[in-house]
Amino acid sequence: MNWTENAAAALENHRVLLRPVTEADREGVRAVAMDPDIWRYFVSAVETDADFEGFFAAMLDDHAAGRRAVYVITDKESGRIAGSMSFGNMAEADRRLEIGWSWLGRDFRGKGVNHWAKTLLLQHAFEVLGAERVEFKTDVLNVQARRGLANIGATEEGTLRSFNFMPGGRRRDAVFYSVLRAEWPGVKANLSAGPKAALPA
Repeated sequence: MNWTENAAAALENHRVLLRPVTEADREGVRAVAMDPDIWRYFVSAVETDADFEGFFAAMLDDHAAGRRAVYVITDKESGRIAGSMSFGNMAEADRRLEIGWSWLGRDFRGKGVNHWAKTLLLQHAFEVLGAERVEFKTDVLNVQARRGLANIGATEEGTLRSFNFMPGGRRRDAVFYSVLRAEWPGVKANLSAGPKAALPA
């Protein structure tokens, strides 16, 4: 079984359930996605129903085509869909992949959902898929995401300037982070201790 097939498995801990996206998730995802704050630093914007339909179609299409393993996140406390994350840029021959395309609805930010979802994805990447490197990237302006990546133990590697267009035409500087296989035991111990308190802005 290759990475694309093996990545698309249901993952679960005490706090969240991650499972591959399906058509049945459309309305549950819509219920949390129609919030402009989510998309401030995202590479696409969801402002209208038409935007959402295109966005959700891309989730389904990318997953079906193996371009990404797209997960829907369920918050186990409420039983509601909280958002989504993906494995992407899966370079199996080089044992390298990216965790990204991450977003959460308003009710689920700052509640530990991001922490526990990324814990599951990192564990699956290193312990099931056998990755040597897991990478992340975010907008240089996205201070909250950068703090979150630092808090899970990812190492900031550098900034690729003028990396891509953002909605509205701005060119994004992308900051890259990574966790390597040799670092995973320490990162795992750090993650197992639970989410860190958010630092003041």
